[in-house]
Amino acid sequence: MTGIDLLVGKVGRAHGLRGDVGVDVRTDEPDKRLADGTVFSTPLGRLTVESSRWHSGRLIVHFAEVQDRTVAETLRGTELRVQVPRDERPDDPEEFYDHQLVGLRVETDTGEVVGEVCEVLHLPAHDLLAVRRAEGEVLVPFVHELVPVVDVDAGRLVLTDRPGLLSRNATSDDAQHVGADTSRPDAGA
Repeated sequence: MTGIDLLVGKVGRAHGLRGDVGVDVRTDEPDKRLADGTVFSTPLGRLTVESSRWHSGRLIVHFAEVQDRTVAETLRGTELRVQVPRDERPDDPEEFYDHQLVGLRVETDTGEVVGEVCEVLHLPAHDLLAVRRAEGEVLVPFVHELVPVVDVDAGRLVLTDRPGLLSRNATSDDAQHVGADTSRPDAGA
């Protein structure tokens, strides 16, 4: 069975003089995905996590191949990806990888098929599901209040429809305020 390429982080600014970098974590499992000894193949070459630590809410990583700030600065924006088995699932049954959500049939709580998930967008407040409909694409906040059922095995998810939710004319402000008090786990890796 082939693996899936998961984005687990993105290199940010250099931190200090010895080559450490901040990493924008894109996984719910940073201790597992960015553990000491993890090797990433990047367009800039191989990067091996030598050590990592949390500092002021941010993950700081030192790669074995990076010995000074000058080299660290060249890494900014580099995506850190890992291969995982296609059938691997997060330990928490309420968490999902993006590839598990993309392609799911979207139904309303009344059983009406309204589209298909075509993308997962990760924003600071919460994730959004891009739903492809015949009328065009709409964005739906991926919060439990609006998406109470995700059944990967059955290939579907259920939306609790709200006025304007599935309309292309809904503004991004509408999407950000509907269900904003209820969070759903990140759909990232």
